[in-house]
Amino acid sequence: MGKIVFYEGRNFQGRHWECSSDCMDTFRHFNYCNSIRVSGGHCVLYEKPYYMGYQYILSPGEYPDYHWWMGFNNCIRSCQMFPPYRGSYRMRIYNRPDMMGHSMEFMDDCPNVYERFRYRDIFSCNIMEGYWIFYEHPNYRGRQYFLRPGEYRACGDWGCHNPMVGSFRRMRTLM
Repeated sequence: MGKIVFYEGRNFQGRHWECSSDCMDTFRHFNYCNSIRVSGGHCVLYEKPYYMGYQYILSPGEYPDYHWWMGFNNCIRSCQMFPPYRGSYRMRIYNRPDMMGHSMEFMDDCPNVYERFRYRDIFSCNIMEGYWIFYEHPNYRGRQYFLRPGEYRACGDWGCHNPMVGSFRRMRTLM
């Protein structure tokens, strides 16, 4: 599937822990995380145990400092692994909860939701194919939210408290 190596120090220094499966609570393995190596798939890191709090979606690669994964701090308390996905991507977004209101279907990345959708808020969505990442601001900036296939009837279903989505992209594996 894949592997993540968490390091307490920047630039892959200090105490480290290797993980190759989901972990609901990383606290017993390390106190803080300042650098990471990801291989063999994507991972979603969470600021709190049990897959809660800020989310950080990482592609395979090296991250020598938590700023490289757009981290707000060096606290990682849970993680999930996802195998490479090479299928199709399709989702429908809505400007109202419960899949109501104006909707639009997407199969590609969108660096600015307002320019394409004409609404700043996405209250619900249906992910039909692929894994997607929502970003709080345009051009893939700000808080990140990971969405797997399924219906999200309210923005809280994907972990946010505010329905404003500035951009989104497909979680793709480079070939």
